[in-house]
Amino acid sequence: MKKIYSGLFAGIIALFIQTQAIIAQDSLRVEGPKVFVYSTMDGKELKAHVFRPVPAKSAGPLPTIVIFHGGGWAIGEPEWAYDRARHFASLGMAAVAAQYRLSDQKSITPLEAMADARTVIRWMRKNAAMLNIDCSRIVADGWSAGAHLAASAAVFDDSVSHLAASASPNALILVSPAVYLESDGWVKKLLGGRADGSSISPASHVRKGLPPTLILEGSEDTVTPLKGVRLFCDRMKEAGNRCDLTVYPKVGHLFTPKGIPDDGWPQPDPVIQADAVKKADEFLRSIGFIK
Repeated sequence: MKKIYSGLFAGIIALFIQTQAIIAQDSLRVEGPKVFVYSTMDGKELKAHVFRPVPAKSAGPLPTIVIFHGGGWAIGEPEWAYDRARHFASLGMAAVAAQYRLSDQKSITPLEAMADARTVIRWMRKNAAMLNIDCSRIVADGWSAGAHLAASAAVFDDSVSHLAASASPNALILVSPAVYLESDGWVKKLLGGRADGSSISPASHVRKGLPPTLILEGSEDTVTPLKGVRLFCDRMKEAGNRCDLTVYPKVGHLFTPKGIPDDGWPQPDPVIQADAVKKADEFLRSIGFIK
């Protein structure tokens, strides 16, 4: 993933996420966010922002989606995922916009963000009764670097070695995902010698038993190129896992039309963006998470 500069980018990505407010026309209204502290690291509270449908379609535990924002592991906030969370809550799911530690290019690296992604999913499972969620129907969703965190929670789940609740989600929805990091210079810089790109690259660690996955990608993506995304998906299938890859022609990262730089100001094609939301909903229906 290319290094992306300036505070302007934060506003840029926020603008992109605001355009994701393609909310399903549904009888359910949404309440939230209700904010919980799921972990405290080095004196910093990490928060889960929870949205819920009202009324719930079912009296039983709800299927749940946890959403990780993008921003190159270095910028962003849970609020960027609010519109996406409200969309899924309107379909009858609980939705969690997750905070994670952002790289300071010193002591905090993508390794810490990956640990936080695992921790929030464990927190959800440990608190399933309080949250009224179904532990067997947890989806991890993310875009760009956030998609890396979602995929990594499954690929690098260390629950067995830690005798902890599983950190692996039961399904993945990945938009313009950073899943191939072997030669990524920005990632190498962020890691600061504590690891190399291949050690945190989902494509290099695919195995049997990973959750069903939907990937939505632009054919012209220069930030998280299609070649690496396709390699990840091909390896998933070779291992016997489900991986549905939708490639949108003539758009780059975050569905920015070809001809417009896709490593700066996202200007998503609205038709493609609407179709990507539809594809995510169809995927959730196909695995029985929503009706």
